[in-house]
Amino acid sequence: MIDQKITGAEALIKSLLAEGVDTVFGYPGGAIIPVYDVLYGYADKLRHILVRHEQAATHAAQGYARVTGRVGVALVTSGPGATNTITGITDALMDSTPMVVISGQTDSKGLGTDAFQETDVIGITQPVTKWNYQVRRAEDIPWAVSRAFYIASSGRPGPVVLDVTKDAQNGKLDWTYEKCNYIRSYDPDPEISSLAVSEAADLINGAERPLIIAGRGVMISQAENELLALAEKADIPVINTLLGLSTIPSDHHLYKGMAGMHGNVGANVATNACDVLIAVGMRFDDRVTGDCSTYARQAKIVHIDIDPSEFNKNIHSHVSILGDAKKVLSQLEGQVVEAHHDEWLATFERPDAVEYEKVVRDEVFPTEGLLNMGEVARRVSEASGNKAVLVTDVGQNQMLSSRYFKFSESRSIVTSGGLGTMGFGLPAAIGAKIGAPDRQVCLFVGDGGLQMTVQELGTILEYKVPVKIILLNNNFLGMVRQWQELFYNEHYSQTPMVNPDYVTLCKAYGIPAEDVTDRAGLDEAIRRMLDSPTAYLLNVQIKPHNMVFPMIPAGASIDNILLNSNEHYI
Repeated sequence: MIDQKITGAEALIKSLLAEGVDTVFGYPGGAIIPVYDVLYGYADKLRHILVRHEQAATHAAQGYARVTGRVGVALVTSGPGATNTITGITDALMDSTPMVVISGQTDSKGLGTDAFQETDVIGITQPVTKWNYQVRRAEDIPWAVSRAFYIASSGRPGPVVLDVTKDAQNGKLDWTYEKCNYIRSYDPDPEISSLAVSEAADLINGAERPLIIAGRGVMISQAENELLALAEKADIPVINTLLGLSTIPSDHHLYKGMAGMHGNVGANVATNACDVLIAVGMRFDDRVTGDCSTYARQAKIVHIDIDPSEFNKNIHSHVSILGDAKKVLSQLEGQVVEAHHDEWLATFERPDAVEYEKVVRDEVFPTEGLLNMGEVARRVSEASGNKAVLVTDVGQNQMLSSRYFKFSESRSIVTSGGLGTMGFGLPAAIGAKIGAPDRQVCLFVGDGGLQMTVQELGTILEYKVPVKIILLNNNFLGMVRQWQELFYNEHYSQTPMVNPDYVTLCKAYGIPAEDVTDRAGLDEAIRRMLDSPTAYLLNVQIKPHNMVFPMIPAGASIDNILLNSNEHYI
C-alpha cells in the first residue's frame, strides 16, 4: 500500500505556499535540515535567499514586508541560528512589521537536556513577539503556520516565531490546510465606535488650528487616500513621524514635514500651537513627543489606532478611536465639514523660512568644503525622480536622508525606528529590492552600520541584487559623535573609526564602486550608480563633523529647537 502521508517538513513548505509565500530568507543548519531537504524539490515555487548571517535574514524579511505589505519569512536552525534572529524580531515588534520566523529545534525527547544547539527559543522570544509557539508534532504544523500568518498580518502587525522540533519535521501526517481567519479572544478588526467618530468630527469641525500627525499605521492599513481626503476636505496640515513618511506626497501643499527630534521646525512648533491634534497610527514615541508634560498641552487630542494599549500610554487623548485607520478616516471624512484654514497654514511660513536660512541652505546647497549628508540625499532623490525607495541604516545617515529625501508614492521608506538597529540597512535593502524589483532601492548607510552586516555583500553577489548603496563616510560613529560634541565636552570616546578601502572591498564581491570626494563629481557619480543594471556603491567622503539639525535635546520640549550648536529657534 502506498503511503499518502507527507512529512512535517514538506507540510511546512506546502503551508508556506498555501499562504502565498514566494520568498524565504534563511540559513540552514542541523536542526532544520529536513525542511531544507524538502525545499530542494520546491525551488521552482519557493525562492530561498541564503543570507550570510541569521540577523540579516530577519532584516531582509522586514525590508521585503515593508515594501510589499506582505508577511516576511525567515528560516533558521536552532541554538545560535535562532538567537541570532532576536534583534530583527525585536525590531519588527517595535515597528509593527509582519514577519514569521521559523526555527529548527532539537528532537522533543532532547528538550531540556542541554542537547547540542538546544536553546529555549520560546522563552527567549516571548517578550519580543506577537505570538510564539513550539511545534512538537508533525500534524500540528499546518495549524501553527496558518495561525502564525494570521496573527502576524492582522490587527497591528508584528513578528511571530514558530520553533519546530526535528521529530515534528520528520514525522508523518495527512496533509490538509485551512487558512486561519478567527481566533477566540483575539479581535484584530474591532468595531469602530460611531460615538467616538462623531466626537472627533465635532472637535475637528470646531477647530481653528487642526493638525494631523500620520504614522506607519496609515501605511499598514493602506489609508493614504483616506488621509488625503480628510486633510483636503477640512484643509488640515499633515506632518509625519519617521515611519509615516511617504504616506502623503512630499510636494503636497498640506504636507508640512517630519515631526520629532530631528524633524522640521514648523512641524514641531505647530504641534505645540494647534488646537486639535489628530494622531493616526502612531504611538507617541519619545523621539516624537520630547517632554510629554509639555507636548501639545493646549490641544484636544484625537488618537486613532488599532492597538488599544497605545491609548493614554504616553499622551492623554480626549477622544480615542479604536479601529483600522482606513475605516476610521473614511467615517471621519464623511462627518467633517469643508473648511479653510488659511491663517493657520500661513503660520508655517516663518519657521520654514528660518529653517531654510539657518539649516537647509548650508546643508543642502553649500558652495565650498567637503560634502554634506543632506545634499547627497537630496541629489540622489532628485536624480531618481523622487520615486526611489529609501532604505536607511541608523544614525546621522538615517536622519539626514529621511529629512532630505522626497517621496511621491507610499511604501517608500524602510528604516529601523523604534529599536534603532545599526546594521539594519544593508540586509533590509536586499529584502526591499527583492520585494519591489521594479523600483529603485537606494540605501543610505554610515561607515559604522555598514560594517555590522557587511558580509551581506556576499548575498548581493550571489543573487545579483541591484541595490544602490550610498555610503556616507565620515570615519566616525557620527550620531554618537554629535552627542559627544554637543553634550559631553567633545570627548570623542571610541567614535573615530579606521575604515577599510570600501571600493577594494566591493571589488572582491564583484560590485562596482567608486570614491566620491568632491561636489563637482557628485551628480555624474549618482547617475552612473542609478544607471547601472547591477548593485553599485558610492563611497562618499563626508564632512567629518557634519551635524544633524534641527535638534530637540533629549527630554526637552518639542518647541525647544536647536538650529545649530549655539542658536535656538525663537
